[in-house]
Amino acid sequence: MDTERVLVVGGGIAGTATALGLQRAGFEPVVFEGHPDSGEDIGAFLALARNGTVALSQLGAAKAVARAGFALHTLEFAGNERALEGYRCLRRAELSRVLQAEAVRRRIPVHHGKRLVSATEDADGVTARFTDSGIARGDLLIGADGLNSTVRGLICPGAAPRYAGQQVFYGYSRQPRPPCEPGRMVMVRGSAVAFGFAVSPTGETSWFARVDGEELPASARPGPHWRERLLELLRPDDTPCADIVAATRGPLLGTNARDLPGVRRWRTRRMLVIGDAAHAASPATGQGASMALEDAVVLAKAMRDTENPLEAYERLRRPRVEHNIAASARMTARLPPPADPPPVSDDELARQLDWSRPLELSGR
Repeated sequence: MDTERVLVVGGGIAGTATALGLQRAGFEPVVFEGHPDSGEDIGAFLALARNGTVALSQLGAAKAVARAGFALHTLEFAGNERALEGYRCLRRAELSRVLQAEAVRRRIPVHHGKRLVSATEDADGVTARFTDSGIARGDLLIGADGLNSTVRGLICPGAAPRYAGQQVFYGYSRQPRPPCEPGRMVMVRGSAVAFGFAVSPTGETSWFARVDGEELPASARPGPHWRERLLELLRPDDTPCADIVAATRGPLLGTNARDLPGVRRWRTRRMLVIGDAAHAASPATGQGASMALEDAVVLAKAMRDTENPLEAYERLRRPRVEHNIAASARMTARLPPPADPPPVSDDELARQLDWSRPLELSGR
């Protein structure tokens, strides 16, 4: 199949990173984002792990992202700590905006307000149709349109995310004495809440709280009741977490943890889903954004190096991301991680992400 023009549906982290990789591999990506602007999940933050920052460097975007957020140098959990290298804390919307700006700087077309309605394949390509009556034509279509993916519905009807059993809250606070030094990520497993926080060089504390319970209804709105409920759950524990929440003055962001295990089909001849559209995990492992960035590099290399790139991509990625989904689900349920070792070793992952090395399929 001769491929030049690639339609990327979704302008978030997975989609824009994929566009950067495809362009670097010699293809012509065009990004279609449903939102009218670059704002996305304004309140949520993430910790980008080393594998994510390595992937960014292979896409040539590490310097751009380094101007957002702040570096994390230490992880503390249950009285133990370890040094971190290549970790970064930033708001999800910041990462999306930086990647979109980098795509625009590289003259990759990024169209906003383009929500996909349908896509059809034929012998020569794929045609995408949007809610504004717009039509786009390409050789391939990549669905990076998130948890509620329209593209996934076309490829694998019926595959839907499930509630992972936890509500997740995010907030930002400032205290006269910050709860830890800047650049330290502290994880606290309380009696009722899994809590994490990090302090920026300016003294702002970014925090999250994961709480077991029923789903937040779709109609739920942030308000003082969320803060009071968290304080009630946190105060019995001898930790700084209740004080951090109490010092939060802005509104909290609340969402339901969801995952997407076992999507049977990721691809057709000319369409593929990546990122959360294909393999969303609950947030317990903190790997969602980093896995999406890995996806972008491996897909671009598969397009560059292999005769059947969509098949090669799935063959390499499915074992790793499904292991992450399972590990995150077990952490959410307060169970130990899977007994089996990860299906992709650190050395193998490094080879897959190394832009200078051809993609290898041997043994997979």
